[in-house]
Amino acid sequence: MNTNKSGIVLLYIIAACSTFSARADLNFSNQQITHGPKHHLFGYIGQCQTIPWNASGRYILALEIDSIDQMPTTSDAATILLLDTTENYRPIPNSQTRAWNPQQGAMMYWNPQAAESQFLFNDRDPTSNKIFTVLHDMEGGPPGKRVREYRDEDRPVANSGVAQNGGWFMAINYGRLARLRPVTGYPEAYDWTRDNPAQPDDDGIFRINIQSGARELVASYARLADLIRPMRPDVDGIPLFINHTLWSRDDSLVYAFVRGGWHNAPKGQRRINVPISMRPDGSELAVHTQFIGGHPEWLNGHQVIGKVGKSQAIYDALKKEIVGQIGNDSTFVDPEGDISLSPDASWFVNGFHKNGANNYTLYRMRDGLTGTTPELTVGGRTSGDLRIDPAPTWNRESNAFLVPGLADDGTRQMFIVRFEAAQ
Repeated sequence: MNTNKSGIVLLYIIAACSTFSARADLNFSNQQITHGPKHHLFGYIGQCQTIPWNASGRYILALEIDSIDQMPTTSDAATILLLDTTENYRPIPNSQTRAWNPQQGAMMYWNPQAAESQFLFNDRDPTSNKIFTVLHDMEGGPPGKRVREYRDEDRPVANSGVAQNGGWFMAINYGRLARLRPVTGYPEAYDWTRDNPAQPDDDGIFRINIQSGARELVASYARLADLIRPMRPDVDGIPLFINHTLWSRDDSLVYAFVRGGWHNAPKGQRRINVPISMRPDGSELAVHTQFIGGHPEWLNGHQVIGKVGKSQAIYDALKKEIVGQIGNDSTFVDPEGDISLSPDASWFVNGFHKNGANNYTLYRMRDGLTGTTPELTVGGRTSGDLRIDPAPTWNRESNAFLVPGLADDGTRQMFIVRFEAAQ
């Protein structure tokens, strides 16, 4: 990777018939915006408009950590930074969190109803190990302060997905995840279900009101098990978990995968991996027999994008049927990759691993203009708990996206991929 004097790495695209190339009217550039010796990351995929930039685009959220060679414990605090885009991405320390992991970060999300100054992130109490979500406000300029902590001493949960239009976030028990799916949990986090039945009736998906802090359990694991049992009679012996909850663009539906058997499962036990959808209040809870793999993303209304076979399929969550696809079966190298639809819904990006590196295929929704970036090195870290997933996250103008990668010094850093396309 050759860097010019401005710090921008030009990624030249050669027109060809391969899915690894782009047409001559779509070109990419890549700029590293954070630097060592410490590591920097944003976190999760840009599903459901998880956008690192604030409303005006001046600040980008980032985590700064000392080491990324092991899953973090309570003592491994990460510093939350604001990168000032008007001052060459100058890092401004903002707060700290003890609830993060290399794949998801701290589930940071700008508050849709105050996206210029307020953002949410997960944290945990260093004494009790109980997790919670923080609402931070930098009104008047950074660093700002915490204006609310959404704590519960009995059933501590934290953000797993913010309503795209604001007002609410769903929350889950990350202590349970640390036990059942470590890569997405917070190691050593308090888990009140550890000695409870496999499918407790006091844990599952919670809904929390951002303004009031009011919370309710909208879908318990016991209730989910009841729905799954007809297709998996062995469900009661396989503790269930949920990684994240995805709000539709109009906030009318929530989609998730209910899983079990990922970690320390007995030999021969089949995993459970069942899609569900529901209204945000838990009504109309439904299981789906059509599985769409990867990390699904909402398109519009009740349509979800995922993988079926070799296609980047479009699935109608109310009709419970495949209703179309993006591109064709050869457009995307890995339809099960990390996917994200731009805020204006004009572009779709699919990030995938190849040759131990991350790659990104960009697709223009109106006419199918397609191009794939050259490789962005991640040093072969494409599997395991410390992997560097492609995780593209869009800016608000829908003309660039943030990605992770390894810098020349071997540290994990943040990069912006920009592109130019024919009108």
